[in-house]
Amino acid sequence: MNTKRDRADATARAAAARDVVPFRTALKAWFLISLQTFGGPAGQIAVMQRTLVDERRWIGQQRFLHALNYCMLLPGPEAQQLAIYVGWLLNGVRGGLAAGILFVLPGAVALLALSIVYVAFGDTTIVTALFAGLAPAVVAVVAQAVHRVGKRALSHPLLVVLAAAAFVALALFGIPFPIVIAAAALAGWAIGRWKPNALKAGGHGSAQDGPAPLIADDALHHEAPSGKRAARIIVIGLVLWAAPVLAVALLTGTDSVFTAQGLFFSGTAVVTFGGAYAVLAYVAQRAVEHYAWLSAGDMVKGLALAETTPGPLIMVVQFVAFLGAYHHPGDLNPWAAGVLGALLTTWVTFVPCFLFIFLGAPYIERLRNNQKLSAALTGITAAVVGVIANLALYFALTALFTDTHDINAGPLHFAVPVFASIQPVALAITAIALVLVFALKWSVLRVLGVCAALGLIAGLTGLPVA
Repeated sequence: MNTKRDRADATARAAAARDVVPFRTALKAWFLISLQTFGGPAGQIAVMQRTLVDERRWIGQQRFLHALNYCMLLPGPEAQQLAIYVGWLLNGVRGGLAAGILFVLPGAVALLALSIVYVAFGDTTIVTALFAGLAPAVVAVVAQAVHRVGKRALSHPLLVVLAAAAFVALALFGIPFPIVIAAAALAGWAIGRWKPNALKAGGHGSAQDGPAPLIADDALHHEAPSGKRAARIIVIGLVLWAAPVLAVALLTGTDSVFTAQGLFFSGTAVVTFGGAYAVLAYVAQRAVEHYAWLSAGDMVKGLALAETTPGPLIMVVQFVAFLGAYHHPGDLNPWAAGVLGALLTTWVTFVPCFLFIFLGAPYIERLRNNQKLSAALTGITAAVVGVIANLALYFALTALFTDTHDINAGPLHFAVPVFASIQPVALAITAIALVLVFALKWSVLRVLGVCAALGLIAGLTGLPVA
């Protein structure tokens, strides 16, 4: 017994000796960061930049950007993966776990509570009116995402063509999202070989002058890559990832909603290149049209809720899973089913992030300016502009019109609005939101708050908001 305790104490002392900052200090910093992670990945990365690079000087600017570039190559929320990476640099595996978990925990708790409120009270006049204002605001927010990503990513006409091709492939031909992303990566690699100057990207900004960072730009992490370490992480990571899905399959059956959600969202976790906006159209299409877990209107409202909570926007899949399990509970109580579906989906969505970072970070630490890797990333990032534009179109059709008509002509497959079904209140609020976002440059939370208030006023004064 004493021997085991001595070993545990020795392991703890060794971990503490390798900590760049005291673990308790790091925990407090990550918790404070987690409460400020509004505004999507750009805002989340900016919070970490300000806190970790500029203010606390825990990590150098170039080291921070090197970690960010690797995270942008990965599927999944790059801001959370960046937190895991920096947490690993500061305090090893326990630091990465703490940073990654704290990054998503406040948003997961808040969105689960909001999902319960939405199901319980969503049909009331007040809640309906609030969402009548939030849904049009989402259209403006996604349009802003198209503009922001496009401004950064489309630095050459070839990349503009790639973005347009991705939009057309998704919006008019219905080509599956994973195929579009894979083709974009291949196109980026080809452009990198044929015309490398087209892939030159701008910087992310620089840190302010100050004392030398605790983790210098040219330093290497003490944990060297090895086959044994990689095998151990792969086995542990895959077991943790798959175990809950296997458990629900055994307990509820392979045809239950929980098994379907575990498998579906495990799949989306490995194709979410380019952030949540890039994959949400695919998630919405499958969740609404194939699985019938929720309606298209519910999907837009779920995104509005996710926009108002901290953490990665991909957390909206928790809302999707909650409604899907609530509506198809099997033998369980609907509320218990909803919570189970939400927690399972959150698990399979974010566990892969830890696996990708802990597995790849030691190797990435020993790579600098690999052009082939960055070429594939640039191709994907350019295509993501088209993907997000397709998402904006999808949400606009859903928020502004009550009816659409499907066109199927040969390889073409798309929806067109029934213009007689346009919703004047939603159109007016969308116009106001666009002005607030683009002309006045208001924050996302501020725009959502104003639009929710406008929807509430419209509903309480008797205007049609359903």
